[in-house]
Amino acid sequence: MEKNDAAVVTTGTDTMEEFAYWLDLTVRSDKPVILTGAMRPWTVIGTDAPANLYNAIHLAASRKTTCYGTVLMLNDQIQAAREVRKTNALRMDTFTSGDSGELGVIDQDNIRLNRAPARVQKCGKKTWKTPFDLDRIAKKALPKIEIAYSYQDASGDAVKAFADSGADGVVTAGTGAGGISPAMSKAREDAVKNGVLFAATTRTGNGSVYDDHTDGVIGAEDLTAQKARLLLLLSLAATDDQSQIRKWFATLGTAQFITRR
Repeated sequence: MEKNDAAVVTTGTDTMEEFAYWLDLTVRSDKPVILTGAMRPWTVIGTDAPANLYNAIHLAASRKTTCYGTVLMLNDQIQAAREVRKTNALRMDTFTSGDSGELGVIDQDNIRLNRAPARVQKCGKKTWKTPFDLDRIAKKALPKIEIAYSYQDASGDAVKAFADSGADGVVTAGTGAGGISPAMSKAREDAVKNGVLFAATTRTGNGSVYDDHTDGVIGAEDLTAQKARLLLLLSLAATDDQSQIRKWFATLGTAQFITRR
């Protein structure tokens, strides 16, 4: 990024939201980073690949998303890496940003941005950069972080198995506002005693799991389970200080605009 004004990255759409958030958390340049791909392959009539690639390059060249972090450009929609999620296996309008909504759209030659990620408030400041410097983190093995899905009468076997196999952290995708079954809760308590750190999310796809400062369990608010996993992974790679990790989840993970009166 030192010699370029922006970057366009093409990748498959299956885990694009995770790749985008990984870049959002680790790219420490404020230059635009645009991810794009296609829901219909090049070999299919009506493929969306050429239009998505053209629009991604057009958006990158405009530099309008400077300080936005990583964004996705598909189906004429611009989405923030933190909020975007894939919601349909086949449709071209699969990517949405839940309650937050898209950042903007590209209508032919026109780029329209209707909102921005909260991190733009720190644009031009040292604090804009994330604390996750891969030049340092990549020198050691990354922590093992797993995801446990809750459902009615779920056993605690998955959580116990993850803990017993050496997981450093586990993200729970809970029901409603992050609730997990009694058996999972007991397994989580035992794992916390053995040093495993948890992040709590909701499986609903929207809404928040707020942090109640339970020891060993961090509320990930509106991060999806897969994105909470990435933030927990990078956090544990950087430090074992739970209070610092909790702070990162409350700031990086759930960045909000700060209003001053």
